[in-house]
Amino acid sequence: MDRTAVRITLFTSLLLCAASGQAGKEQDVDIYSFHINSTVTSRYAITVITSRVANRLNESKEIHFEVKIPKNAFISKFRMTIEEKTYDGVVKKKEEAQQQYSDAVSRGESAGMISSVGRTLEEFKTSVTVAALSKVTFELTYEELLQRRHGKYDLLINAQPMQPVADFKIDVYIHESPGISFLEVKGGLNTKDLTNAVTTTRSVKEAWVNFYPTRDQQTSCDVCGKQGMNGDLIITYDVERPKPSGELRASDGYFVHYFAPTDVERIPKNVVFVIDRSGSMSGKKIQQTREALLKILGDVAEDDYFGLITFDSKIEVWRPELVQATDSNLKSAKNFVKKITDRGATDINAAVLKGVEMINRHQREGSASILILLTDGAPNTGVSHPPSIQANVKEAIGGKFPLYCLGFGFDVNYDFLEKMALENSGRAFRIYEDSDADLQLQGFYKTVAVPLLIDVNLNYPGAANLTQSVFRYYYNGSEIVVAGQITDNSLESFQTEVIAISKNDKVTYQESVIMKELDGALSENENVIQRLWAYLTVKQLLEKEMTLGGQEKDAVKEEALKLSLQYQFVTPLTSMVVTKPQGEKTQIADKPKEGEKIEASSRLAYSRPSSRRNQPSGGSWIIPSLANHPVQNSYVPESPQSSSVQRSGDSSGRLRSRIRPMSKSFGPLPHPTIPSAARRHRKPRLRTLPSVVGARFLISDNSQPKPLCYDLPPNPKLRLLKDPPSDFSMNGKLTLTGFKRIIIHYGTKHQLNLSSVYIRYTYDLNTEIFAWGQTSTKHGADSVSLILSDNELDVTMGTVRVVFFRHKKDGEWFLWPAVQQQPNNANAEGIFGKKNLQYEELPGSMIKINNVEVKATWSSANDYRRSPAPALGCWLVPYQIILGGNISNFTVSRL
Repeated sequence: MDRTAVRITLFTSLLLCAASGQAGKEQDVDIYSFHINSTVTSRYAITVITSRVANRLNESKEIHFEVKIPKNAFISKFRMTIEEKTYDGVVKKKEEAQQQYSDAVSRGESAGMISSVGRTLEEFKTSVTVAALSKVTFELTYEELLQRRHGKYDLLINAQPMQPVADFKIDVYIHESPGISFLEVKGGLNTKDLTNAVTTTRSVKEAWVNFYPTRDQQTSCDVCGKQGMNGDLIITYDVERPKPSGELRASDGYFVHYFAPTDVERIPKNVVFVIDRSGSMSGKKIQQTREALLKILGDVAEDDYFGLITFDSKIEVWRPELVQATDSNLKSAKNFVKKITDRGATDINAAVLKGVEMINRHQREGSASILILLTDGAPNTGVSHPPSIQANVKEAIGGKFPLYCLGFGFDVNYDFLEKMALENSGRAFRIYEDSDADLQLQGFYKTVAVPLLIDVNLNYPGAANLTQSVFRYYYNGSEIVVAGQITDNSLESFQTEVIAISKNDKVTYQESVIMKELDGALSENENVIQRLWAYLTVKQLLEKEMTLGGQEKDAVKEEALKLSLQYQFVTPLTSMVVTKPQGEKTQIADKPKEGEKIEASSRLAYSRPSSRRNQPSGGSWIIPSLANHPVQNSYVPESPQSSSVQRSGDSSGRLRSRIRPMSKSFGPLPHPTIPSAARRHRKPRLRTLPSVVGARFLISDNSQPKPLCYDLPPNPKLRLLKDPPSDFSMNGKLTLTGFKRIIIHYGTKHQLNLSSVYIRYTYDLNTEIFAWGQTSTKHGADSVSLILSDNELDVTMGTVRVVFFRHKKDGEWFLWPAVQQQPNNANAEGIFGKKNLQYEELPGSMIKINNVEVKATWSSANDYRRSPAPALGCWLVPYQIILGGNISNFTVSRL
């Protein structure tokens, strides 16, 4: 096949430096470990950057963390760990986070702003003061669906640690079920000086790329120096495509369909180029435009028809009609292009409508029409009101063909161009004013140069909540991706149908896959397909929102926000708040808007201490939408004033308050060391913790008159119960409603995989799949039994017995475990491990647990440990009090 495609970049760059009143030596702040780990499963890349830094000095230092991420990537996790205390990023609705930031400013706390934007990158920055001879670990996770352009996927990792690192590693793992057709490693970090630092291992479906340069190599290569490396590693690959109907993957009730047929004859096209020649295009812009057009005309196929329009305040047409790309016509067109000069104002409305008119007059059976606009400014003559131009163009095109808008430089009204393109089945692209602007123009044209299918409709019986499933064109070297939810649990097979128009006829691609085979395809990465679906859905909702108005716009925006929060994505609608140690500065990094020219700025200052009682002195950093499209959610603190108060006497005998800022990590509060003889007289510590949004758990104890309950935020990999002596572990994926997946490992031979759709039991190499709603009994070796009755599954493994209930709420199924028999080990781990639930009710709705007093609220919870789930009254308390730690303490690396 012709290997053309789209290049998707996954950029990561790290900068860490020290800043203080005195100049320090470079090695005083030592990045002793720097790891980038990228896992690509079915084109979905999850990249984790982990940097460990040590302050070697006898004084505190401010450590800066800067990461460059792709505009299409969504941040899904950020945390700092300082002296074994973890500070997790929290995602909020943008307006709520902004209000928290404004409140900090109004309290007299200085604030900082950092923002920058580049061609393909956005920048994430934060800093923290690290004590003398102490360490800090930064960890950032972001996610991205690799897009196929020009016949390949590109995973690009940029490394710029700013100093040689003793433990420097880049590890990339790729798993593609249909097989990897080719793989190359390129980029500045794959030079002859670093050849032995790069290793590549491949099997049919998997590939491993490792980059482990020594400290000496980091200073001696072509892109290296005294400050270490500054370059990139590009992993380029494509997959096998054995079926014209495409590739289907599914897991946990979600599916993704990749469609990229190659056995299709190209469709001749009718293309009109509408070129801005106004005065602002003078100099290098108009020169590069001429050069790019000359090369593009050289690539136009002979059976294509084309036209050229230049405009300023007047419209000039090369030929009144579209003409065939014969040698003589191309030669004449190139002579016309060479004479294009800048002049006058910018009448976009008249120019685009003229292009539409030319295409409408040239209707050819079996051809594909495309209109391409290139401009560097905003409309300023003729019809110059952007909404009026958009309405005129949309009415004129009438959905018959796509409009692509290329914005040259930063003086364009990019929002105007983007909306106009999206309303007409096209896209907007920025052409950056750089030495390679002509290559950027040629690269764009290459993506639309070869249409293969028209009016592509993809259908999936038994599925719902689909991402975009109707496409105007399918181009060679690209890929159509559709994801959705499989809602019909009775399906024995899942069918896909693709209907489109080719050059000569209507074509249909169909496939039917047995559900058992489909569900078992991604047992090691169950949540990847669901996150991919969420990624695509939010991204497309945000694009759709741009083209709507009124209540429709509000509804789409609300849905995008809901998913952004649910899946912990940072998007244009959400912000990440990073809570830091007491006395740290408040920072905000707003998402740079693609349509604006952003100058990088940095205004940093320490928070001013306050004399007001019970007022937090710590700071938060709000990072609104650092991804180009949809993104991230997590539970959030109720208010920026949330804090803990610890009182002690000062030298005058008066009480003084020490306010400790709270983060998402709520471990036990530090307190003064108390001699053992006096410890029993210690007063209870008062805890004031913010509420969270999450699933509600109910805990009852026969010795207590009233149950306790707590809300636990969503977590994709949660430890539920672990008993090391018996080699039993139970982990789950928690959503806002309940558990979507639970996996039990028992010994080395038994695995039980439960989703809201099916039950899969594996013993040795034997696997059985059951469906909820049926009745079945299974007895295995090693004291294992499974008893399934309708929506209940009674499981015994060794000494542990758990009953799983399948419930339905708001049309969505979820699971809930009820531990009937705990392990013999008294120190079982996990949120369902044995807990001391003795508590004492105090006046004023206070609860005392383990000598800690906390404010409680009388509330209610459904007891999902039974079926049906009755509503019970309960004392609602922070989950940290019940579990004895933050949710990160119960997070596992894999289910």
